[in-house]
Amino acid sequence: MEGEVDNQQSVVELVAVFEEHCRDSKFAWRDNQAPHSQTTAAASQPQQLPASPARWSLSPRAARLQGEQEQEEEQQGQHGLSFKCLRSLRHKIREDNWRRPQGSGLEPGKEEPEEKKIALELLETEQAYVNRLHLLDQVFYTELMKEAKTGKSVPEEVVKMIFSNISSIHQFHSEFFLPELRKRMEDWNCNPRIGDVIQKLAPFLKMYGEYVKNFDKAVELITAWSEKSPPFQELIADIQKRKVCANLTLQHHMLEPVQRIPRYELLLKDYVRKLPPESPDRGDAEKALEMIFMVAKHSNAAIAEMERLQNLWVVYQRLGLEDDIVDPSNQLIKEGPIQKVSTRNNSTSEKYLFLFNNMLLYCVPKVIQVGAEFQVRLRMDVDGMKVWELKDTEFPHTFLVSGKQRTLQLQAGSGEEMDAWIKAFQDAIDRKEKRSETFKTAVPGLETDSPALKTEELGRRAPQWVRDNLVTMCMRCREPFNAITRRRHHCRACGYVVCARCSDYKAELQYDGNRLNRVCQECYIFLTGHAVPEDREGKHKGILEKGAAEVSSRSLLCSSLQLLDKNGKGGTRGWFVIPQDDPLVLYIYAAPQDVRAHTSIPLLGYQVKDLPQSDSRHLFQLAQSGQVHTFLADTEELKRRWMRAMARSAAGVTHPEDEEEDADPCDKAE
Repeated sequence: MEGEVDNQQSVVELVAVFEEHCRDSKFAWRDNQAPHSQTTAAASQPQQLPASPARWSLSPRAARLQGEQEQEEEQQGQHGLSFKCLRSLRHKIREDNWRRPQGSGLEPGKEEPEEKKIALELLETEQAYVNRLHLLDQVFYTELMKEAKTGKSVPEEVVKMIFSNISSIHQFHSEFFLPELRKRMEDWNCNPRIGDVIQKLAPFLKMYGEYVKNFDKAVELITAWSEKSPPFQELIADIQKRKVCANLTLQHHMLEPVQRIPRYELLLKDYVRKLPPESPDRGDAEKALEMIFMVAKHSNAAIAEMERLQNLWVVYQRLGLEDDIVDPSNQLIKEGPIQKVSTRNNSTSEKYLFLFNNMLLYCVPKVIQVGAEFQVRLRMDVDGMKVWELKDTEFPHTFLVSGKQRTLQLQAGSGEEMDAWIKAFQDAIDRKEKRSETFKTAVPGLETDSPALKTEELGRRAPQWVRDNLVTMCMRCREPFNAITRRRHHCRACGYVVCARCSDYKAELQYDGNRLNRVCQECYIFLTGHAVPEDREGKHKGILEKGAAEVSSRSLLCSSLQLLDKNGKGGTRGWFVIPQDDPLVLYIYAAPQDVRAHTSIPLLGYQVKDLPQSDSRHLFQLAQSGQVHTFLADTEELKRRWMRAMARSAAGVTHPEDEEEDADPCDKAE
């Protein structure tokens, strides 16, 4: 009972420190959240958790904060959580005042070694943490999903997005991390060490990156659906009233996994500091601390990536959802107003540019800004783009941007602004060209079938044609081919396989005696300099519309596989790729040269399972939360390579060098 009360005090202390820190940082609290003004009342009630929680003491400072919190919450009412506080909170947690050493209760001269006290504290806090994960996974998530299946309150997909991969995190800590720590502490007298255990399991903590990235969106979904669906709000409120919740809101419990990695780092740092120089655990503990630091860095990178995507989403909204720019590979380089010089009437007009790493969006401000600030007039690919300064006495500070789609004469407000734009364009062009220079086909045999002409060589030499059987859709408009209404044709300039509509152009080709030849739209624009009507321009790329050959050339692994159906008999055979720039996702193409993936599977949190070889079939599976994908490889060696690659991605390992040199993630996953 004493331990349960102490655990309530620890929760109160963390919440008090968190709220004071947010007030000091002048961050606005989210409105419309469930009240937690009765937090201090939990300190006087026993918490009924599945096992004994941690024993933390309440510091004098936290006690003062707790009293202030009672008075303020009685006056102010409801508070919520702000994800913007998390980065600063992580620094707060790393300070020494987040925990206080406690006495062992033994007589002087009989106290346990300091390193054992810290190891015991790690075990006890891990038990309390597993209890919290059990509450999130088996109570909140399970009951909300059960309610969602009735179809009356909230969609199932919303519940899954709220809780992200919490089930995988709970399973890892309850079935692996906690049992290993408990067993090690039972054998402490004969084997006083925990560094090797943490070192072995630390790589799997990278799965927290997905949870941290999703946290802000999860809080927003809870708020939005609480307002939209009274049954959803009532169910959450009902669960929060139970003693196991300790009068804390769902959002407070969901914050626990975000805080856990910094606490591991601080505890392990203190453990290493207190280890005697001759301790047999020093080497392993220092290595484990380094790995935990890398996991924390991975979590910080996940937050940075989330913020980058949020910035893209803001731009997406400013454009009125008119363009697919929210792609993990996109990066906003520069934006701002510019003057467009018209060669027809010798005047200028105000435009607005959004320059990304792979495209330029040429926009006009909307007069009536209802739902969007700008309207996209033109999208230009950075690939093949050129930029240079113009010496125009009538229009100073002008420069030219020439792309495949169009050439723009733009005027900046000053020489410094012009230089900044030219540098931004040139940096984007240089990066794109550098990636193009390193382009190589994915597997032997495809090199001779992929067009390798440089832009300047189009029309000057005969291209290498892409084989028909390597594509299932037009390589320009991305529409699927069929035998009757959409036949395959080859562009005589670049060698791409395109449909009749996209190749309904003719241009003179130097390598063919300047005779007119059938070419695709993009080659026609480049070779002739003529524009095409807007209604004939191709569709914009979506998230799945990354060319298979281009992605394969920059992949961790790619090959043909077969994805079996639920009966394990038939299924889809295709081209499977794990890209280097998106290593936690498996993309599935119908053919190696397709320009659009038809399916993608996020790998983070999945378990990779080996299946016994039967009838010369090399089978393995991905499994998570009831979802199972069964794959068939051509050889046993190829199967093992895919299992290792998928296991790394499932564990959140984005670079092979992040793994232990001797560790086989496939063996751990199995």
